[in-house]
Amino acid sequence: MSGSSLGNIFKITTWGESHGEGIGVIIDGCPAGLSLCEEDIQLYLNRRKPGQSKFTTMRRESDTVEILSGTFEGVTTGTPISLLIRNQDQKSRDYSNIMNSYRPGHADYTFDAKYGIRDYRGGGRSSGRETIGRVAAGAIAAKLLGHLGIRITAYTKAIGSISIPEQDYHLDEISMNKLYMPNNEYAAKASEYLENCIKNQDSSGGIIECVVDGMPAGIGDPVFEKLDANLAKAIMSIGAVKGVEIGDGFQAASALGSQNNDSFFCNDSGIHKRTNHSGGVLGGMSDGSQIVLRAAVKPTPSISQEQQTVNKDSENISMTIHGRHDPVIVPRAVVVVESMTAISILDAVLMNMTSRLDSIVDFYR
Repeated sequence: MSGSSLGNIFKITTWGESHGEGIGVIIDGCPAGLSLCEEDIQLYLNRRKPGQSKFTTMRRESDTVEILSGTFEGVTTGTPISLLIRNQDQKSRDYSNIMNSYRPGHADYTFDAKYGIRDYRGGGRSSGRETIGRVAAGAIAAKLLGHLGIRITAYTKAIGSISIPEQDYHLDEISMNKLYMPNNEYAAKASEYLENCIKNQDSSGGIIECVVDGMPAGIGDPVFEKLDANLAKAIMSIGAVKGVEIGDGFQAASALGSQNNDSFFCNDSGIHKRTNHSGGVLGGMSDGSQIVLRAAVKPTPSISQEQQTVNKDSENISMTIHGRHDPVIVPRAVVVVESMTAISILDAVLMNMTSRLDSIVDFYR
């Protein structure tokens, strides 16, 4: 299988299946000298692990990370970092009824069409559990970016139709509720909405917003390696994400040029923008302002309602999905979006080191 790697200099390769022995990631291109221990990574993994609330799957996994290579005496060595998270609570029998049929909204049919074989236990490689490797790598990328003064924050902006207006954000409340929403009152409304979804054997989608602060201007490229294009690819590669926008996004289509353009001004601290409709990216390169992106996450496709589908013999059948599933993916996907953003930003920062001769000369002088 190709397509399991992402990045140019800071490059990650994830591996493993939902019901296999474990999940992991290999990270190449991490510079030597970064203080790194398992706890640094575990803090991120704990934010996405199952069983945190009634709104997440009850699969009981500690998601404990093991660093197998790439560090010595608590410091990175510049060699590939290999991370392993063992699966502990697989219940493969829960999926025996879908062995020969295709779940609506899942990759079952497309996997069979492509490979002629698939791991039906929880989706195998196409399971959301694959994102563990991304989060583990994202924890390392975020720590590296912290040394450069670049900070990434992601949170749940909306669950279903319950969306928090920007003026009502309280970022200090993100970790105070299980939905990772920056407003506890809206989180309570969203929780009530999700209770109804559970009662109706249904699921919900939502929107994750991610912001990057401390980004210098000029990171990215103007053609095929655009910063916003690479961010969009990274976020869209998350299985449940069906749309990405940066800055005003789709609202820009209905705006006038006089409204959408961000005016510049200069003061003692440099060049700035009066607004940020561009979301921090102009012409594929960072403009020095806050990068703002949003990911649209679809409702969990595994629902308890009876659904219509087909089997491998091309027979029309009815299906009821059993097992442990999230009624909403969004809260656990927040850290996944944050991690993929960190990986993409770090790779772009490292790529930028060779963009100017004077920078190369200063480095080697």
